Amino acid sequence: MRITVLAGGVGGSRFVRGVREECARRWPDGNGGTTASVTVIVNTGDDLWLAGVRLSPDFDSLLYSLAGVNDTERGWGRAGESERVAAELREWGVGWPWFTLGDLDLGTHLARTSWLREGATPSEVAARLQTRWPLGVRLIPATDTEVDTDVDVADPDEPGGERTMHFQEWWTRYRAALPAIAFRQRNIESARPAPGVVEEILGADVVLVAPSNPVVSIGTILAVPGMREALAETSAPVVGVSPIIGGKVVRGMADACLSAIGVATSAEAVARHYGARASGGLLDAWLVDEADAAAAASLEASGLRAASVPLWMHDLDTSAALAGAAIDAAASAARQPRATQ
Repeated sequence: MRITVLAGGVGGSRFVRGVREECARRWPDGNGGTTASVTVIVNTGDDLWLAGVRLSPDFDSLLYSLAGVNDTERGWGRAGESERVAAELREWGVGWPWFTLGDLDLGTHLARTSWLREGATPSEVAARLQTRWPLGVRLIPATDTEVDTDVDVADPDEPGGERTMHFQEWWTRYRAALPAIAFRQRNIESARPAPGVVEEILGADVVLVAPSNPVVSIGTILAVPGMREALAETSAPVVGVSPIIGGKVVRGMADACLSAIGVATSAEAVARHYGARASGGLLDAWLVDEADAAAAASLEASGLRAASVPLWMHDLDTSAALAGAAIDAAASAARQPRATQ
């Protein structure tokens, strides 16, 4: 069994941990692992240069979570973190005072930056970082091109009534309170999928779309030229999991991102935004929460397979159950021939 997951951020990390656990339960290797192969294509649109080092927030969230060294209280960064270096940087006026780099986390960024400056590609760096802990899955950045996300925001105090900032400033400093007008990934036109990405999509038995931000996480992955073509070509069923439950985002401010592109904050609206593969979109099936069962019925009526299952990932068991539901939905979709456009 080969499973490929598109993911980014904390929600993606929880889902991928569930996929790993469910695979270990369904296809055990006798040593606590699994005979299944799980590859995660990770969003890199949140990446940035700060204080002279390269940060990859979504990749590191997945890395730390799968390694079991993440801070479960804050939901990001390393457990047992200290912030002495960040305090010293603030005294020197370096970096962003509202964007704290933990000391352990900074060690990761320094290692990444050192390897990049020695000539390694981001995907080569990603492979090196994964050798430290037994993750049970393979993480690949969506692209080796720097596609940092900029946000055009409404600001009446600026000439023209708007200004542009890095996504992390809008997200972390302003908590998405400034109305977003547009999201733009730098260099996206010249980007290409990182080595191994297309092969993992085309060779997969199942492709899963994690309940990550549809606009700046999954949207950035899909924006890399060649990515949608690979997803359209793969024989694997593509199953997505809604990041919206009962009309509310599960975590973060994805609703502010959705409103900027004219998509309602609902499980049904996000499914229609992705679209059915039969009509040139992304999905063969879509999972919504039981609170959105009516949306599943509406989507089914419009030709997109959908089912309602518990989506809340409270712990490893509920995360694994959700991953199992997604795998089962893929198996069901695979048994039914996909309609042609």
